[in-house]
Amino acid sequence: MGETWIDACAFSDIEPEDVKRFDHQGRTFALYRTEDDAVYATDGLCSHEQVHLADGLVMGHIIECPKHNGRFDLRTGAAKGAPVCIDLKTYPTRLVDGRIQICL
Repeated sequence: MGETWIDACAFSDIEPEDVKRFDHQGRTFALYRTEDDAVYATDGLCSHEQVHLADGLVMGHIIECPKHNGRFDLRTGAAKGAPVCIDLKTYPTRLVDGRIQICL
C-alpha cells in the first residue's frame, strides 16, 4: 500500500513554537511548527489521559500536556517527563505550496 498524504492546514496557520489540532477520519493529530520553521506531527492526544495536546505548551522541541504537565519530544514522540511514560506516534510531514501535509 502506498503513502497517503493528507492536506492538514496552511503553514501560516501555525505560529512559530506553537501547535494546532488536526482531525481526520475520527482521529486527532497535533501539528507543530518549531522556532526554526520545521513542521512535525504526532498523535493529538496525550498517552497518559487522552487530553488534546493542541491545548498544551510548546517549548523548543517539547510539547507539554495541559492536564498533568507531562512532556514529549515533538520530533520523536518520546515521553520526556512524568507522568507520561508511553511515547506518541509520529507522522512524516511535508510542505507543498504553503500547505502542511501529513502522511498517514
